[in-house]
Order: sequence, then structure tokens, then C-alpha cells
Amino acid sequence: MKKLSVVVPVFNEIKTIEVVLDRVGAAPLPEGVELEIVVVDDASTDGTRAKLEELAESGRQPFKLVSHAENRGKGAALRSGFAAAAGDFVLVQDADLEYHPRDYPVLLQPLLEEDADVVFGSRFLGGPHRVLFFWHYQGNRFLTLLSNMFTDLNLSDMETGYKVFRKEVLDKLTLHSNRFAIEPEMTAKVAKLRLRIFEVPISYAGRTYAEGKKIGWKDGVAAVWAILRYNLFG
Repeated sequence: MKKLSVVVPVFNEIKTIEVVLDRVGAAPLPEGVELEIVVVDDASTDGTRAKLEELAESGRQPFKLVSHAENRGKGAALRSGFAAAAGDFVLVQDADLEYHPRDYPVLLQPLLEEDADVVFGSRFLGGPHRVLFFWHYQGNRFLTLLSNMFTDLNLSDMETGYKVFRKEVLDKLTLHSNRFAIEPEMTAKVAKLRLRIFEVPISYAGRTYAEGKKIGWKDGVAAVWAILRYNLFG
């Protein structure tokens, strides 16, 4: 029996967290795979933590709850979640409903078939997606191109929120980024290890800023710096 640890970083997602956990709990898993959910609350201020404690006490969907005393960013939340994960595979699941757990089987297949060490779920390989934000799309493409130039990979979506790792691979990565720069940092470091990386198509339901999207242009600038820093200086 293999175990999948789903790490859910959360900051101010009171409107979506219950639905996300229900979706993760109901996700179709390949035969022989069991589920562990690790939720990291990054010092939410909108009642998310109280909601998580309520859900944990209900026992409806068991999960580990890790809480930060102060807001530190997605990267810091992921590092805490990775440390708490006990599975053979570790999958990142954002709490904003943009990524759907129905894609777990396609994400896990290359790992279960021993073809991959890391799997990226690409929003740009033909899966169904909500149509939004031309310049956000172009920004993603630029960051992926820049990352590929340094890593010598041919990824189509470096910034994807759906990344799955073998736990032993994740344990080899020393990660530092606190915010969204964690994505190019992880990519640079798995590339340096010469790991077997697969991409698979996923669905994507991007949300608007009015609906709670948090990433902005400053995070794009930070991502450029992270690509340079972690590819050139380690």
C-alpha cells in the first residue's frame, strides 16, 4: 500500500476550505493508494483557523493541522507541510478551488509506474480551463521560458500549483523561499538533481482578484529573482 500526502497551504480561505477538503477526501485514487491530508494554516485572520479546528474536531474528513503563529507565506507553509507529511508521494493542493483533485490519478500515474520522480500538472497542455487574464497567462509563459533557459528543461508550466514528489526526493531539497518564489526554487533544485520529471495535462479554474486571487506583479518580480538566484547560486 502506497500513501499519498496532500499538503494544503491555507491563508484566509474561509469561503473555500471546507469545499477543498471535501474534494480532496472524495478524490479518486488508484488502487493501492491511501490518503493523508496535511493542512497548514499560515496565520489566517478571517476565521479560517477556527473553521479548520471545527472540521478537525468533527472527524468528517481526518487531517493533520499545522498552524503558524504569524503569516510567513506559501513557501513557508509548504515547508511546514512537507516536514509533517508521512506519505510515499507528496502533492501540493492549493486551497482556492483553482485546481481540482479529480486530476490526482493522472498526476500519480507516472510515479506509480516508476517512470517519474516528480510530476508537474500543466495548465497549458490542453486540459479544460477557465478563460481569464491574458497578461497573467503571458507572465506565466515568460517565467517558464526563463526558468527553462537555466534548467535546460522543456516545461510548459513551471508555475503550476500541482506538483507531486516522491518523498525521498523532497527530503533531498533544502528550500528557503517563503512566498510564491517557492515554485521556481523547487523547479531549479529538482533540475539540478537530474531527476525524472514528467508533465501531465490538468484542468484549471482560475479565479479573479475579486474572488480572492492573491498573486500579483510583485510576486512575478520575485519569481524572476528566484530563477536567477537558485539556478546561478544554488
